[in-house]
Amino acid sequence: MTDTRKRPSLRQALLVAAGLLALGLGLIGVVLPGLPTTPFVLLAAACFARASPRLHRWLTQHRFLGPMVRDWEAHRALPLRIKWISTTLMLTMVALSAWQFMGRPWLQALLIALGLIGAWVVWRIPTRR
Repeated sequence: MTDTRKRPSLRQALLVAAGLLALGLGLIGVVLPGLPTTPFVLLAAACFARASPRLHRWLTQHRFLGPMVRDWEAHRALPLRIKWISTTLMLTMVALSAWQFMGRPWLQALLIALGLIGAWVVWRIPTRR
């Protein structure tokens, strides 16, 4: 009996690896202030769509991440409400983290800068009303 599955190409393997890395960064962004979740999850979905239908299907059917990915794929934009929620949560976490690092102004400045970059990334995504 022969195995009819073909080996993934180098391109597919690299896209899957990039998708897994992006997904990992997105999941870390849930708890790490200043690291946005949404762009990384959407990047993972794009990589999986080109390289692994199985992983793409898993992500689009995921209980928490799936609605965001499906909405993005349907409209190529984020609802304004989601932008406000994500920015508010992200900046709240940045403020709490910066407060924890009182006495280390360089670290506070770094956290605030990363938070502002994260907010900027989210607001650069097209808005769907």
